[in-house]
Order: sequence, then structure tokens, then C-alpha cells
Amino acid sequence: MPQGMALEIVHHPLTMRQVVNLVIAMDRLKTCQSEMVMSSEFRDEDLLNILLESAVDEQLVLEITEAAPPEPTYSQEAESPQQCTLTDTVKRSLVLMRDTLELHAVRLQGGSKNLQVSLNMSTYLDPMPSTEAQPVALGIRDTKYYLSCSQGVDRPTLNLEEVHNKDDLKYISKNSDMARFLFYKRDSGLSVSSLMSARYAGWYISTAPEDNLPVDMCKKSASRYQSFTVR
Repeated sequence: MPQGMALEIVHHPLTMRQVVNLVIAMDRLKTCQSEMVMSSEFRDEDLLNILLESAVDEQLVLEITEAAPPEPTYSQEAESPQQCTLTDTVKRSLVLMRDTLELHAVRLQGGSKNLQVSLNMSTYLDPMPSTEAQPVALGIRDTKYYLSCSQGVDRPTLNLEEVHNKDDLKYISKNSDMARFLFYKRDSGLSVSSLMSARYAGWYISTAPEDNLPVDMCKKSASRYQSFTVR
């Protein structure tokens, strides 16, 4: 310090900005004209002016990043759901096996027609519209069970899952786990359609050549029935 001056720090702890200001002020004091510093006219106001002139201005730098695009979402159409039944290529109906929670393809006769499962088919607006297929969700009427396609041990499998809040299915993000409940319904003739998993492209709801076996998923080229009459 120049002769005749003392420095007292009365604020603790100092911020980095205060330290920088102090260093700059000291450097200014060293370079000031000696007669000004030693003069009896040097007052507290003069020191304050030096400190203020040496103040370091803070600048707030905002990093502007481009907002991520919204995730594509399937939205359920207002008129959904519609009641329907599915019958495979060889006229077998879907029957619910409650003990194993499976759908089986069964050839029903006469009075046993009431065993056929009735489905609620909800249709969705596709975030990437296609004229070839319609996204749908399939729920078993008068239950909380919905068909879903999930990864099994070595391949995607068809399951029945209980959905406690049906509002959870009104909006489904394309890349979310909830997409397992969606299938692309592709029409190939009068009331004849195939149902491909929205989550696992190329995997279709299908029935086995033999009777009374579970409905499951298969590849397009598999020797299973992949077309259904939708009524």
C-alpha cells in the first residue's frame, strides 16, 4: 500500500468478483499519481471512485439450444371403440381361456357360439399417416384385458394385459413401452385384415394350423394364419 494508507477487509468471505475488483483497485492505486495519493485532499470518496471504475461487470451468457421436436404420438379417435369379432381364415373363432389368460382359435358349433370373444376395437390417428394401415387397440369386451405384443425369451409374443385406467391408452407415444398395445390393421379384402404389431414391425397376430391352440405372434412368412375376418 502507498505510504499513509491502510487496507481493511470488513466483509468475509469474499466472492470471486470482489477479489478481482480488489486486485484491479490495488493496481490502479499503484499507478495513480503519487501526489494525489499522498495529498491530504485524498478522501474516502476518491478511493470509492477508483474502486467503482475498476468494477468488473457480470455478463449473463445464455446458451440457446434448439428445442427437441415433440415425440410422435398416437391419439385415440373420438368415436372409439367399436365392437367386433375376429375369425381366422379357416372360420375359427377366438375363445378366452381364463385359467391361462390366453386366446385360443376354436371351431365353434351351434350353441357354443356364445363362447366367441367380443372385442372393443379402438382406432387411432397415426402420427405418421399411412393409407395402408390403421393403428388400433384391441380390448376384450366387459373386461380390463387388452391384447399386447411384448418381447419374450427369444421373440415377440402375444399377451393379455390388464389395464386399470383406460385413459392411459388415449395418447400413446410412438417410442414408449405403451406402444405394445397397438397393432396396424391392414385391410386386404372385404372385411379381411391382418394385424401387425406397432412395436415389432413384421410380427403379426396369427393362429396355428391345428385347432384349440393359442393365438400368438409370427413373422409374415410363417406357416400360420395371419388374416382375420372382422365383423
